[in-house]
Amino acid sequence: MDPNNPVVKLCAEGMQAEMQRRPDEARDAFLRAWESRGDAFEACVAAHYVARHQDTPEEAHRWNAEALAQADAVGDDRVRGFYPSLYLNMGHSCEVLGDVSGATRFYELAEARLADAPEGPYGDVVRHGVAEARRRLAAGTA
Repeated sequence: MDPNNPVVKLCAEGMQAEMQRRPDEARDAFLRAWESRGDAFEACVAAHYVARHQDTPEEAHRWNAEALAQADAVGDDRVRGFYPSLYLNMGHSCEVLGDVSGATRFYELAEARLADAPEGPYGDVVRHGVAEARRRLAAGTA
């Protein structure tokens, strides 16, 4: 991602606020990113982060679905490495809402795309998240 992109900058600002345990500031930065989106790529990135700061599981699910829909609309490889995380988040949303079938489907999609996840800490978090989700489903604790 281009660190000079205004939407990416706002999301980075929001992530910094998250790390400093300032959730209201993080949410505001992510919402500003959504409001300033210019194309499907920027909308995907912003919606992905907006989903993290919703008051209800239903709203988080809606924003995760929006992020995935925007990724599908991008039409090029800019979001390729993002899909495992997007599917993981959709799976988690379904799981929290009690939709085990939907969770299973999205976790399988995430697992199938893990090769696209980048190397390093971000990819490691996604790979760990998928493994834990699949473990929960196998154990019947989802």
